[in-house]
Amino acid sequence: MTIDSVRTVEQVTSSKLSTGRDTSKPPPRIWNAVEPPFKGYQLPPVEGYQHSSAATAIVIDNGGSLLRAGWSFDQAPRLSLPADVARYRDRKLNRTCTYVGYDAYADATTRGQIRNAFEPGTSIVGNWDVMENLLDYTFAKLGIDGADGGVGRPILMTEPVANLGYSRKTMTELLFECYSAPSVAYGVDSLFSYRYNKGSSGLVISSTHTSTHLIPVVNSKPLMSNASRLNWGGFHGADYLLKLLRLKYPTFPGRFTENQAEEMVREHCYVSQMYDPEMTSYLDWSGLEERDHVVQYPYTEHTVIEKTEEELARTAERKKESGRRLQEQAAKMRLEKLVRKEQELEYYKDLQQRISAQTKKEVKRMLDEDEFKDEAQLDKVIKELEKSIRKARNKDVGGPEDDEEEVEVTFKLLDIPDEELDEAGLKQKRHQRLMKSNVEARARAKIEKAQQKARLAEEERLDGERRETDLQGWLEERRAARTALLQKIKDRERLKADLGNRKSHASQMRMKTLANLASDAPGRKRRRGGDDDNFGANDDDWGIYRTVATGDQSEDEEEEDYGANLKGVEAQLLKFDPSFTEINMADAQSDWTKSLIHAFLRGPWPFDVESQKEIHQVHLNVERIRIPEVVFQPAIAGLDQAGIVEIAADIINQRLATVQNRDDILRDVFLTGGNTLFRGFEERFTQELRATLPEDLPLAVRKANDPLLDAWKGAAQWSRESTFSASSISREEYQEKGPEYIKVRRLSMRTLHD
Repeated sequence: MTIDSVRTVEQVTSSKLSTGRDTSKPPPRIWNAVEPPFKGYQLPPVEGYQHSSAATAIVIDNGGSLLRAGWSFDQAPRLSLPADVARYRDRKLNRTCTYVGYDAYADATTRGQIRNAFEPGTSIVGNWDVMENLLDYTFAKLGIDGADGGVGRPILMTEPVANLGYSRKTMTELLFECYSAPSVAYGVDSLFSYRYNKGSSGLVISSTHTSTHLIPVVNSKPLMSNASRLNWGGFHGADYLLKLLRLKYPTFPGRFTENQAEEMVREHCYVSQMYDPEMTSYLDWSGLEERDHVVQYPYTEHTVIEKTEEELARTAERKKESGRRLQEQAAKMRLEKLVRKEQELEYYKDLQQRISAQTKKEVKRMLDEDEFKDEAQLDKVIKELEKSIRKARNKDVGGPEDDEEEVEVTFKLLDIPDEELDEAGLKQKRHQRLMKSNVEARARAKIEKAQQKARLAEEERLDGERRETDLQGWLEERRAARTALLQKIKDRERLKADLGNRKSHASQMRMKTLANLASDAPGRKRRRGGDDDNFGANDDDWGIYRTVATGDQSEDEEEEDYGANLKGVEAQLLKFDPSFTEINMADAQSDWTKSLIHAFLRGPWPFDVESQKEIHQVHLNVERIRIPEVVFQPAIAGLDQAGIVEIAADIINQRLATVQNRDDILRDVFLTGGNTLFRGFEERFTQELRATLPEDLPLAVRKANDPLLDAWKGAAQWSRESTFSASSISREEYQEKGPEYIKVRRLSMRTLHD
C-alpha cells in the first residue's frame, strides 16, 4: 500500500448520509482560510510629488488598523498599509533588514519579528521606532526624496479622540525634528468623516478598529464634554472570536491567526435583529446548512493509490508462496523436534531399565548425572515425552489430538504415617498431598461447570415457557431490564466523568482514600499490629484498590458487560416485540443528527475522524451573531460597560435634555467606522434607539458613504481650504514656543500653536 501526502485545499463536492433523521443536506459551501496579507512588490506612486507644490499637504490617516496616506488633491489615499514593521539580522548579507506594512508578511521569518506601532487594542502610539519606520516608508513611497533635508510639504494627520498629550507632543517633535515639516495640523478622524458627509448638527457614532465613540455635534462644534467611549472595536471582536474558536476546537491541528480572525469577522458575521430568539433557534436542524459557514484550513490528505487487478493477483500469489514456504519450514522444524524427543525418550527408558538392577547408591549417582532428583521425576519426564510425541504425530497426520485420558491417580504415601517414612519419603508425601488438592480442585471445577451449563439451560427453558404463556408480561420484564441497563450505563459514564472532575464527590472520596493510605498516622486496624504493615493480610483490604480505581462499585457491577447485556435484551425485543424497531435501539438513539454538540461543532453534516479535510475545518454558526452583538450587549464578552444604544440614549435623554438643538441632533445620527459595516447594524441601532425615545421626537440614522475612507477624504478636503494654513503650526512657531500648546478649531480641528 502506497500513501501519498498531498497539500491541498479543495471544495467539498459530496456529503455523507446517516440513518435516522432525514440528512439529505446539500454539500456545504467552503470558505478558504486567508493567507498572510503579503501583496508582493508594488510600484510606488511617485508622480504625485511632481504635481505637488509647497502648499500641497500630505494627508495621513493614522488609524489603529491601517495607515492611509496621500496628497491633498487625491480623491483617495495612495497608500494603505498596516502599522507593522519587521526587522531582523540577515547573516548571509551581514545587514539588518527592515520590512514595513504588508512586506512584513513576506515569509515566516519576517512574520515572527512583526512589531506594531500602537499599544494593543488602542490607537495610541506606543512604539516610536516602528512609527518612524512607517513614516520613512510612507514618504519614500509618495516620492519624497528629502534632498533638502525634509519632506518640504505641510502635514495633516488624524488622531484618536482624547489623544494623550505626551503622544501628540512626541509626534510633533518627530515630524518637525526628524522630517523638517514646514507645518503640522491634527484632527479627529470621525469628525473629518462627518464633515465630508456634509453634517453640521448630529450625533457622530464612530465604531473603529480599537474603540467606539459617540460625539454630539451642534452647529459644526463638537461637544466633547458630552462625548462617550465604548472600549470595543474590530480588534476586540477578532480577539474574542479567537478565544471562542480555541475553546470550541481545543485540539485543532492548525493555527488561528489574528488576520484570519479579522477576515472571518468581516466575511461571516452580521447583526441579528432579534438576538435572543435567533440565538435560541440558531442550531435547529431546519436551515442550519445555510447558517453554518465552513472555513477550510490547509491540510495534508493521505490518499491510498489503488492497485490494478494484475498487481493484486501477483501480490496474493507472493503471499501464498511465502506462506507455503513458512509451512514447510515449520513442518521440518516439528519433525526435527520430534526426532530429538524420540531419542530422549529412548535414552530415558534405557536409563530406567539400567537402574532397576542397581543398588540404591548407584541409582542415586546415575540419576544425579542426568540431573534427576529421584525415580519419580524420571517417570514424570518419560510420561510427558510420550504424551508430547503422541500429540505431535497426530498433528502431522492431520488427525484430532487425543484428549488427555483420565488416569486413576493414587496417592499411597498419604495413608502411611510420617514415622514410617524417611526424609525422601516425607518430601514425596508432601508432593502427593499437593497433587491430590489439585486433582480435587479440577474435579470440583468440572462439576461446577456442568451445573452452570445445566442452570443456564433450565433458565432458558423457563424463560421460553414464560414467553409462550404470558408474552405481555415477559415483554414488560424485558423493557424494564432494558431501562435498568440504560440507567446503569448512564451512571457509569457519569461516574467516569466525576472522576475526571477534581471537585466531584467521587474524586474527593478517591483522594481521601489515597490520603489515608499515605498518612503517617495509621488507622485503627494498623495500630493493632504495632509498627508492622500487615495491609493485605485481610481479603477485604484489596477492595481499596477497586475503590481507588473505579469508585464505589461492587465487583459484580464492574465485571458485568452492560453493553453486551443491553444488546441481548434489545435483540429479544426486536424479535418478539412488534412495537420495538431498530429506531428504538440505543445505537439509533445516539444518532449524530440529534446531537446539539455535533451541530455546534460540525454543522448538519457527518464527521469523519479519519478525514484530514474535515479535521481542518472550522464551523462558524452562533459566532456569526455573537461577535457583533457585543457592541449592543458588552456583558457578553465580560465588558463592564453600557451598550451603544444605552450610551446614545443617555446622551440624548440626559446630557442633552436641555439643549435647544436636540431635535436637530436626532435628525442626523451619523454612523462611520469599519465596525459599522456589519449587515443589519444600521437597522438594529435605529430600532432599539427609537424604543428609548419619546414618540414626539424625530429620529433619522444614516451611514457614511464610505465608512473606511471618508475620514481621509474629509481631511484631504479640509487641507485644500484656506483655513488649513491658518490653523496649522509653522516650523518657526514650533521652534519659538514648543510642541505642547494647541488651539481647538471647529469640528475638533486641533491645531498646534506656540
